[in-house]
Amino acid sequence: MNSFLFTLLSFLVALGVLIAVHEYGHFWVARKAGVKVLRFSIGFGPPLWKRLGRDGVEYVIGAIPLGGYVKMLDEREEPVPEEQLQWAFNRQSLAARSAIVTAGPAANFLFAILAFWLIFVIGDTGTRPVVGEVEPESAAFQAGFLPGDELLAVADRETPSWESAMYALLAVSTGAQDVPVRVRDGDGNERVRRLSAESTGKLQGDVSPMQVIGLRQQRPAIPPVIGELVSGEAADLAGLQAGDRILSVDGQAINGWTELVNYVRAHPDLLLQLEVERAGELLEIEVQTGVRMEQDKAIGRIGAGVQEVEGLLDEYLVVVRLGPLEAAGASVGKTWDISRLILRTVGRMFTGEVSVKTISGPISIAVSAGKTASYGVVSFLKFLAFISISLGVLNLLPIPVLDGGHLLYFIIEAVKGSPLSEEAQLQGQRVGLLLLLMLMGLAFYVDITRLLG
Repeated sequence: MNSFLFTLLSFLVALGVLIAVHEYGHFWVARKAGVKVLRFSIGFGPPLWKRLGRDGVEYVIGAIPLGGYVKMLDEREEPVPEEQLQWAFNRQSLAARSAIVTAGPAANFLFAILAFWLIFVIGDTGTRPVVGEVEPESAAFQAGFLPGDELLAVADRETPSWESAMYALLAVSTGAQDVPVRVRDGDGNERVRRLSAESTGKLQGDVSPMQVIGLRQQRPAIPPVIGELVSGEAADLAGLQAGDRILSVDGQAINGWTELVNYVRAHPDLLLQLEVERAGELLEIEVQTGVRMEQDKAIGRIGAGVQEVEGLLDEYLVVVRLGPLEAAGASVGKTWDISRLILRTVGRMFTGEVSVKTISGPISIAVSAGKTASYGVVSFLKFLAFISISLGVLNLLPIPVLDGGHLLYFIIEAVKGSPLSEEAQLQGQRVGLLLLLMLMGLAFYVDITRLLG
């Protein structure tokens, strides 16, 4: 229950911050443009809290925290006294209205840049980008990658951590030309491996680029000792306990945790014979593996986590820390790269190249909020930055109801010299609302199926 409450609180904090940032963008620019703001609301529905500010704005926290809005004086919504017409949104110039609408997504991007800047200045702990395995016949194998290669740069982007190497690959993977990757091999010599344009053109945001090209990260040899069990899942039901050391599965010796994980994943919905050492005693335990779908493939699981070994990862960790000025450039670059990646993924989703299963709804976002918050401030900031960028990009899509839909109306107005008729705008809003409801329904469906495995 404590875990659920922590996850819920983290989710509400994340939503509150990101909605407030987005709506404050609209609010601030509207006030600067001379538009009268009537209400600033975080959330929809019945108000849980409201207060009338000295500036005449009603500040509200709604019961449904899935969005927010800034209500401005507008003749299209209600009659406006003649003496206040100069402050109505619909009476402003096209440039002013466009600036007010754009300000929400812009605030999301600025928030992400600030968050990444803080992360770079504080120091981001990651893992060293050292290759542990190269999949036979993979793109990386064809390019000559070898175990022990340390990734130094992808194209002209330095890669001090495994995460930065993944983002760099995604950023440069246009499919138009080969991608040079500078490495330091196991003998300490710097070399350049070239990934083919065909292989990098397949990279997309829903699958790890390293998995696609066939690289696995070097990891320490972790003993196959059970650390935690998920209540009600296979390992727990079979009688396994924390501290149990797995010696073999179906007669095959297990020397490390990764070997155990790989074996279980490769054997979904099967009865496994485990030889277990518990407090010096050897036991034979049968475990019926569960099943979950991963990229339309059945994967085995038993609901067990590894026992942590203190200091085991120290030599594999790296702290990426930049000076204030360097961090400013890096944060803008990272925000731009993630924005392009999200937009590319959305585009490929519409063309069928990316599965709709990559969509994350409120449930998935809530789970991620709880996990990242439990890891610490830097992880939670990363999560907030990524979701903020997602909100910024999605709100700019040319769908009526969203900010991008309003901008589309303004572009049409600029071209034809007059606004669209109110009837046309109303019909567009209805279509946009229907699309939005369908997308939300799909997101909830994907969330629930993902939750149920």
